[in-house]
Amino acid sequence: MARFYVVVDDLKDWSPYFPSQDVVTFDQYLEQAGSAADERVRVINLCRSYRYLGTGYYCSLLAEARGHNVLPSVKTLSELGRKSLSVIQWEGVEPLLSKLPKGQAGEELEIHCWFGHTLNEDHEALAKAVFERFPSPVLEITLEFKGHWRLRKVQAASLKNLSAGAEQDAFAATFESFSNKMWRKPRARKQFRYDLAILVDPEEKLPPSDKAALRKFVKAAQQLGISAEMITRKDYMRLPEYDGLFIRETTSVDHHTYRFAKKAEAEGLVVMDDPTSILRCTNKIYLADLLRSHKVPVPKTEFLRRENEEELRRIADTLGFPMVLKVPDGAFSRGVVKVANWEELVSESERLLAKSALLLAQEFMYTEYDWRIGVLDGKPLYACRYYMVKNHWQIYKHSSSRSQSGGFDTMPTYEVPKKVLDAASKAARLIGNGFYGVDLKQNDKQVVVIEVNDNPSIDSGVEDLFMGEGLYQSVMEVFLRRMEQRRR
Repeated sequence: MARFYVVVDDLKDWSPYFPSQDVVTFDQYLEQAGSAADERVRVINLCRSYRYLGTGYYCSLLAEARGHNVLPSVKTLSELGRKSLSVIQWEGVEPLLSKLPKGQAGEELEIHCWFGHTLNEDHEALAKAVFERFPSPVLEITLEFKGHWRLRKVQAASLKNLSAGAEQDAFAATFESFSNKMWRKPRARKQFRYDLAILVDPEEKLPPSDKAALRKFVKAAQQLGISAEMITRKDYMRLPEYDGLFIRETTSVDHHTYRFAKKAEAEGLVVMDDPTSILRCTNKIYLADLLRSHKVPVPKTEFLRRENEEELRRIADTLGFPMVLKVPDGAFSRGVVKVANWEELVSESERLLAKSALLLAQEFMYTEYDWRIGVLDGKPLYACRYYMVKNHWQIYKHSSSRSQSGGFDTMPTYEVPKKVLDAASKAARLIGNGFYGVDLKQNDKQVVVIEVNDNPSIDSGVEDLFMGEGLYQSVMEVFLRRMEQRRR
């Protein structure tokens, strides 16, 4: 069960808001002993000054020393103390500035925001983006207009900075919603030793797990003493509430799933899949080079750097026709095309190179099915054969109206040819010790690895057809073991 504190310098600072036993002064918090090892404590630091060696700074420092999850963290305060804001310019805030209404030359604009919200709807997206990068209860953003809006300063602010009336009322409403959602104390959690967040997107058309499989993951977790809860991208700031993060949403580096993995790892959570695995798996250029350099069997592969005749002739001579072109970050067979002749190579490479500076070109190997070996914690867990869509060369076929997939077989790993298992295990070890789906092709001559997927598909009645509940149990046992190791 979690405890919750709001720390202020003086209880008078909280006088505009509803009284609460959770509100304590910095002196009271200072005098408290550390919490029990298995007790979670959440702290919102609302001291007046966050300057280095000020009470706000020491509040966050002391909270972290006690193992409490605090907002803002010392890391956030340190980053806010730097003069350069280039880091958040790089992380996508600048496009939001370009959408703001134009100002007058030399005009300055000061924005107060609380937990990513502000009064002016025009500034809401900017407030949210800055809060996600610098999680602090109250922030003051200063903009300057010189032809376009520029971010001049971001600093942590106190309750005193909020104007009486509208801003204080909005803060109170947002605070209540934020604290109830982020650090609520569900009665059901008393019986569980650990908390696991399962990141999902309810609107995703081809998610890694269907709803039935997600329910089975939750059930398996509960049987092991883990409280598992579905979260979405809106719950980014709730991550410190948990002991582990299980990503069941299609991942990408330029995506919130990667940011979730990075933050969870930084907070000390057990993460599957971890950010390094996402980085390594979601780019086919990196993956192909990694597999080749470690002598894992792969199809003949070339990198296409630019669309000119000499380069295309070289690849055509090396791979022959038909061949396959792949966009590096495609998923579920998207961004993958087969070219049967020179004309198609020219047209398709031109189209795909408009999206990416590099393409992957591979020899075409037709097989009736692709192997998928699920590898967990370095060991093969399950095996499937995915068959090609009828009258198509891939296991997925996408059209403007719908996506189709072929049939499948699920079998125990001991029935899989040893060459397939060995290649899958070797490829997965190069990525890490997480949960991977290794795709392979097998013909009379060879077994080759096509790719390694982080957060592989687990759908009810498909990948679990042989192992049943045991598949979900195995995944949760790895989470449990790693959580126990972290706690020790």
